[in-house]
Amino acid sequence: MRAGAWEGYGSLEQKGSLLVLYSAHRRDLLKYANGLVADHSVAEDIVQEAWLRLDRGAEAATVSEPLRYLYRIIRNLALDLRRKGTRERAVFTLFGVDSVIEQQADAQPGPEQIAQDKAQLEAIQAVLAALPERTRIAFEMHRFGGCKLREIAAHLNISTPMAHVLVSEAVDACKQQVDWP
Repeated sequence: MRAGAWEGYGSLEQKGSLLVLYSAHRRDLLKYANGLVADHSVAEDIVQEAWLRLDRGAEAATVSEPLRYLYRIIRNLALDLRRKGTRERAVFTLFGVDSVIEQQADAQPGPEQIAQDKAQLEAIQAVLAALPERTRIAFEMHRFGGCKLREIAAHLNISTPMAHVLVSEAVDACKQQVDWP
């Protein structure tokens, strides 16, 4: 935009003119946005966001051709949305998230799976109860609390390698009891 392009729409009267302009062209703006994104609800969101941006911009200064500027904002928002969607799909495809989500949605555990999981949980609880207190605390802090080995070592007043040994012993004990990764 050139330096003098923001003159004339800074006052309340001129903001009202922008609102009249927006209201008069809203249907055409929606049609334009819908053509860009092919989703009516998303097009409505884009047009609303474009209006808010134009309105905010009008507080600081004005645009010499506000309708043209509004179309440009809509175009840019639609392009940004398309780029964002492309990036998200690339990430989901890269990590296989779509297939995992589909599998989880379709695969509700049956009664047998629930019973098996419950039995494994009880077996792990029994193993943890039988562990020495320091080993159990180290394991619980690491696996359930998300603590790092150095944090466990500081809490238990032991060295970091010793914290690693305690966590490893607990994991091994659990693995022996159940088929656990």
